[in-house]
Amino acid sequence: MRHAFVTLVTNADYAMGATALVRSILRVGTTADIVVLHTGAVAPDVLAPLAALGCRLIPVEHLPLSDAFNDRHARGNLHGAAPFTKGRKPDFHSPLDNFCKLRLWQLTDYETCVFIDADAVVLKPIDKLFGYPEFSAAPNVYESLADFHRLNSGVFVARPSLATYQAMLEALDAPDRFWRRTDQSFLESFFPDWHGLPVFMNMLQYVWFNLPELWDWDSIAILHFQYEKPWEKNHPKADRLKPLIGLWQALHDGRDIDWPSLPLPPAKP
Repeated sequence: MRHAFVTLVTNADYAMGATALVRSILRVGTTADIVVLHTGAVAPDVLAPLAALGCRLIPVEHLPLSDAFNDRHARGNLHGAAPFTKGRKPDFHSPLDNFCKLRLWQLTDYETCVFIDADAVVLKPIDKLFGYPEFSAAPNVYESLADFHRLNSGVFVARPSLATYQAMLEALDAPDRFWRRTDQSFLESFFPDWHGLPVFMNMLQYVWFNLPELWDWDSIAILHFQYEKPWEKNHPKADRLKPLIGLWQALHDGRDIDWPSLPLPPAKP
């Protein structure tokens, strides 16, 4: 029975993020493979640190989608039609890249895959996720409890299947379909009865200042840096997220972490 953690690298920035993610997985331990899907935009020397960590590197192309679909979901058009109002996406964010996540369903030499975005880190052992059904994901909670009805595709459990992959392509590129949050909106539509993972399996960084009562270091298994990235210099929320950024940097560099000294989030005013 083969399992794999899978992430996606589409540029040098996400390769940096994936390095921290892989080191964090290895730190807590796993019996699964670690697979990095990467597009042609990533140079071999950028991928070298991931190969040195023992990752299986698999090149992928963008999905075979129509020109009209690609035009609707190009960065300028998508951000214009469905702007991000809660946080800032960095310049290297390219919405069409996100759909490459669906290539995971082509990895049929694995029984179960757990996808984790390259802007996340693992804090506790998570091999138990391979026992969850398809399609499992945590809620997209970062602003209020009303967010619990939506999923976040930064962490999900899937069963690779070429039949599922083909069905996805047909549903994805239906005439005039617009997926305002790209793969996330699509997966929520394709798997309407998705299974909920605990919020601690995909703790979004904005919970730190928006919902501090949900923050529990002893429970958080995966920390996800949605919107601004921890390797960006002087991003708009860097001061508010300083402890989390420091944690990411330590994991990326392979430094020891003094877990008991990690601060609690500031109380909401």
